Amino acid sequence: MEGTVALDSPLSDASSDRLYRKITLRVIPFLFVSYVISFLDRINIGFAQLQMKQDLGFSDAIYGLAAGMFAVGYVLMEVPSNLMLEKVGARRTFSRIMLCWGVISSCMMFVSSPWQFYVLRFLLGAFEAGFFPGIVLYLTYWYPAKYRATVVSWFFAGVAIAGLVGGLASGWIMQGMAGVGGMHGWQWMFLIEGAPASVLGVIAYFHLVDDPQKVAWLSDADKRKHAQTLEADRIAHGSDHPHTFRAALRSVRVFALAFVYFTLACGSFAISFWVPTLIRGFGVKDVLSIGLYSAIPYGIGALGVVLISRRSDARLERRRHFAVCAVGGAVALSLLTLHSSSLPMMLAILSVAIVLVYAALPVFWTVPPAHLSGAAAAGGIALISSIGQTGGFVSPYLIGLIKSQTGRLDYGLYLMSILLCLGALVLFVTVHDEPKGESS
Repeated sequence: MEGTVALDSPLSDASSDRLYRKITLRVIPFLFVSYVISFLDRINIGFAQLQMKQDLGFSDAIYGLAAGMFAVGYVLMEVPSNLMLEKVGARRTFSRIMLCWGVISSCMMFVSSPWQFYVLRFLLGAFEAGFFPGIVLYLTYWYPAKYRATVVSWFFAGVAIAGLVGGLASGWIMQGMAGVGGMHGWQWMFLIEGAPASVLGVIAYFHLVDDPQKVAWLSDADKRKHAQTLEADRIAHGSDHPHTFRAALRSVRVFALAFVYFTLACGSFAISFWVPTLIRGFGVKDVLSIGLYSAIPYGIGALGVVLISRRSDARLERRRHFAVCAVGGAVALSLLTLHSSSLPMMLAILSVAIVLVYAALPVFWTVPPAHLSGAAAAGGIALISSIGQTGGFVSPYLIGLIKSQTGRLDYGLYLMSILLCLGALVLFVTVHDEPKGESS
């Protein structure tokens, strides 16, 4: 049925678990570190605004629009990038992406006018486009559906870790490096935090492999087991799913999931971009202290994301897990408008928001790869991500505009909360749970 998605069925035994532990130790660490750096280069603009707006005379609306321009470039280039990955391989694709975005991120230090700000943020999005959907596609070459929520959760735990590390590092750099060499602290932050991506881009070219069947660190028996498991998984999850990109473009399911991801992106960007401003609103004024306090909810978030995703995989259940996370995250975002004088209480609410909104992401991303294959997987995953990533433009721009007009973030947070609830409703209607032991 076109408007309905059937979810994962069990596919594992003890030997499979051993095989995938071996694969995980080889494949995941490098991609995890790379994703942490990628998200750090996305969200450091949220810390930069603590100094940058005042130094350059930018309004909240200008800053929000510039932040959102990242999503415009990302959306335009995401589908072509993922289709290219399927043709030229992950090694070349990820190397190109990381080298280019690292250079652009460092060039943010030269911003002096709004148009420069807009152009560089657009280019950052364009060059980084395809990285996360590329990871989702690449993981389908290595893992069957049963393992994906847990594996993808590590990357979203990486988002929380990026917030933790970014808060500590960005706060220290902006305060400790201010004035060194005649540059502002935010300029040093962009330069220092952009450089690792370019280094990782070079390493990616030599470290990653395109075909699991060609790696030297798997035995012939392991390679046969791996190929058989993925083929059994493909068969178990149905032959009626789209196999071509053109078929994916005609799928109501793909566009329903794209809307769900849009609402989720709006909620997650509302957090990642505005966390420093929110903490300042809690009464913390010092830049370094803001960075230190931001590490608390992000640290809790990293643990929560993994635990919730492991529970979703163990129960092979996505719909209710996603709904609870999205709606619960929406409630927490709304409660941030309480403006309590209790810093511990406000940090606790922020921690709940980060845990639930970020945990909804890996649960969501188990669904599209399980129901697309071939070119449909490469293009469809990127299409869902690119449409959804428009939330990365809508969310910061609307919240920035609302804040400029009202002087408060409250109404923007209410709007993002409503969107998260709508996303939960659409997924709940679009996805149905399959009885365990049956195929889709």
